[in-house]
Amino acid sequence: MQALELLLQRNSFNQLMEPAPSTEQLDIILDAAVCVPDHGALKPWRFIVFQDQALCDLGEIFAEAAELQKAAPDLVEKAKLMPLRAPLVIAIIADIKESTKIPRQEQLLTAGCCVHAMQMAAVAQGFDGIWRSGALAYDAHVKQQFKLKAEDEIVGFLYLGTAKSAVPQKKRDKGSAFTQIW
Repeated sequence: MQALELLLQRNSFNQLMEPAPSTEQLDIILDAAVCVPDHGALKPWRFIVFQDQALCDLGEIFAEAAELQKAAPDLVEKAKLMPLRAPLVIAIIADIKESTKIPRQEQLLTAGCCVHAMQMAAVAQGFDGIWRSGALAYDAHVKQQFKLKAEDEIVGFLYLGTAKSAVPQKKRDKGSAFTQIW
């Protein structure tokens, strides 16, 4: 897939199944993540990969978080099953570094760019996925289980796999509709 085509047809798709990216393909996805703009070369990112049994472990963490929030039993069960919606899930962490020069916001943006780069690298290799966040990305129990520092943030969970069906194409707006020429 050509670079411009990849960017102009970017889509999220949540109906995923096996196969997931292989170890070699995952390495390319992770390598793409660390090529994003990084003011000050702080490397404010960390990735946690979940597949196979680790998806169930992640589901347990999500279920525990839901229980701690006093969620209804059906929502606890739903949280437990969330990671099983794809054969591979990557948690992307903004590993915030103390800096007098680079603000926290820029470091969060850099980590967000990592997610986009990973998704595009996956699509370029024939996979599909969706960047999810939601309440569990901000949950104290989940952050504790991931051993995050107080200032760190989960910027999302990237669900990756093979599309179960044809990915519908979105109607796209033109960038010029959001642009002011000064």
